[in-house]
Amino acid sequence: MAEEEELERMFTIPLRATKNVPQPKRAKYAIVCVRKYIAKHMKGELSNVWIDEPVNRKIWSRGIKHPPSKIRVKAVKFEDNLIEVTLPEE
Repeated sequence: MAEEEELERMFTIPLRATKNVPQPKRAKYAIVCVRKYIAKHMKGELSNVWIDEPVNRKIWSRGIKHPPSKIRVKAVKFEDNLIEVTLPEE
């Protein structure tokens, strides 16, 4: 069987769950939601998910109290099970 070196996928991650968290914790929880979603859908570990700085800036762009309700990202899984989350080039 041929093994793929990289697995690349695009996701639109819903962040509606952040609305159930107190306002001063919403952006932090949005990062946790992104990490959990990517780990689940790319079949990896939470500790192996690496979130790129532009994704972090996009979530925090409106402050800690008002993160976006969804975010579109590109996830790439490498051979060593490291998963990198970046913004898609549009």
